[in-house]
Formats: sequence, structure tokens, C-alpha cells
Amino acid sequence: MNSSPISIGVAGVGSIGRNHARVLSELPGVRLAAIYDTDHGRALALAEEFNTEAVASLEDLADKVEAATVATPTVTHLEVASLLLRAGRHVLVEKPIAASSDEAQQLVDLAHQQQRILQVGHIERFNPVMGELERRLTEPRFIEAHRLSPFPNRSIDIGVVLDLMIHDLEIILHLVDSPVTSVDAVGVPVLTRREDIANARLRFANGCVANVTASRISPEALRKIRVFQPDGYLSLDYREQKGELFWREGGRIQRQEVAVEKDEPLKLELAAFAECARTGLTPRVSGREAAAALDLAIQITRQIHASPMVPGAGSGAGTAIGRA
Repeated sequence: MNSSPISIGVAGVGSIGRNHARVLSELPGVRLAAIYDTDHGRALALAEEFNTEAVASLEDLADKVEAATVATPTVTHLEVASLLLRAGRHVLVEKPIAASSDEAQQLVDLAHQQQRILQVGHIERFNPVMGELERRLTEPRFIEAHRLSPFPNRSIDIGVVLDLMIHDLEIILHLVDSPVTSVDAVGVPVLTRREDIANARLRFANGCVANVTASRISPEALRKIRVFQPDGYLSLDYREQKGELFWREGGRIQRQEVAVEKDEPLKLELAAFAECARTGLTPRVSGREAAAALDLAIQITRQIHASPMVPGAGSGAGTAIGRA
């Protein structure tokens, strides 16, 4: 068995890509082999900081690595990830997987043809609270998710559904594991021309209902999910990595804190990617799951932008996406 470190590179070292480089430079069994950015000066500075090499092109990056993460603007995901996959490299691409459903499917098909790993950066699936939720979940009947943040001053060319809500949509699709039968969505612009706060009510074929709210104009950050099932409900806080379990017993509501072993989700996500690239295991969030979340997010966004409450968005809203 080959025990040498797997060589991984990073394409795009903005705020997200910089964190990729930081974590990969510290992961056991991984060698941060190279980084690439269109701003070569920034790449050089980060290469010095993380003791690696800044290369001049994506082709050079592909030549130096066995796998790569892609943290470039979303409109470039198809181009960048396709080049790496065709070069025979395993790829983790940040969420959303691509700028449209068609582009997402192209990446899924290409990874299958090349027999390479395609993982997508839906990072909450690696939050330690997810393990507790999956272990305790039996029959979800109602799900309520809230994801709120202060105004980010980034991704303002897209709405909050594709920026933030997509995290919860992917999680809910995973937990419910049933087709969506109806969507009722509303949203309003406040600080940008696209929706800055949005709510979607989803109904599933198995009877489950999910109510999902996302905002990027909140005075404070909040990332919580509550899952109700016939024997009680579970409340989890992604940000604080803690939770509570409630159930009825002896005519009274019982409460128990859920023990969560805290960790950095990005470290867990990138370690899992490295392991999948080494072994060929199926990623926790493959291109197929990410494409399904994107399809649903685009459906919600189009419904919101069809409303006169979101002026000037146009019928193509949700098909052109900016930075991940």
C-alpha cells in the first residue's frame, strides 16, 4: 500500500481558497503541491506563507498534483474543473457546483467518464452536528432551518438562495430522501437587486414538509436546524456545534443535551476528499447530490424572481452565478 502523501493543489486563492491552502498544508498524509490564481502576486505570497509553489497556469497545476480543489468564481467552475478532470485529476469544487443545471450535469458526466472523484464543498455535511442528526433521525415529518448572516459584501451578484440557502437545501434533500412535490418561495431585495432574505416551503412525496429561511441582512449570524418526528424533535446549532433532544415521556416533555465532539468542518471535508482521492471511495457530497441541490435552488430563485417584489431581475435569474 502506498503510504506517501497525496499531492493536492488549489485553484483560486481568494478568501475561501486561502483557507483550503491553509488546511491542506497542515493535513497529515497530504502535500500541498501547488497553488494557482489569476492574481499571480497573491499566489506567490500565499505560496511563501504555506511553503508551496505558485504556478503560472491551470495546466501547470494539473501537472504537479494528483488532486485539486477549485475555489474560483462559480461562473468558471465548469471550465476549471473540466480541465483538471480531463487531465486525470480528482476534483473538489466549491458550492454551488456550477453556474447552471446543464453545466453541473456536464461535470457529473465528465467525472464519470474519466473515473475520477468529483466532490462538492457543501461543508455543513461535515459539521460534527450532522453525525448526531443522522444517528438519531428515524422519520422526519417537519424540518425548520434558519441560516442568517450579516451582509457579506461578497456574492452580491447572486441572491441569498444560491449564496446561503443552498447549504440547507442539500442537507434537507439528504435527510428526507424523497422527491420534492411542491415549492412555495418568497424573497425580497433589501441591499442588492436580488433577494437578500428568502423563505421556501418544500413538500415531499413522503409527506415531510420543510420550511427554510435564509438572510444575509441579519445583525448576527445564526445557523440552526430543527427536525420533528413522531417520537420528538432534535434542535441543532451548526455554528455553536451543539444540540438538544426533546421527547415526551410520562406525560412530560423531556430534554437532553446532545454531546457533539467539536472540530473544524473544512478540515474534515478536505481530509475526506484526500481519502476519497486515495481510495476511490464515493464522496459524502458527490456531483450528483450537489447538482440536485442546485436544481432546487434555481427553482426557488426563479419563483422568487418571477414576483414583482424583485424588480429587474429578469427571467434568467438563478442561471448565472458569481463567486462560490
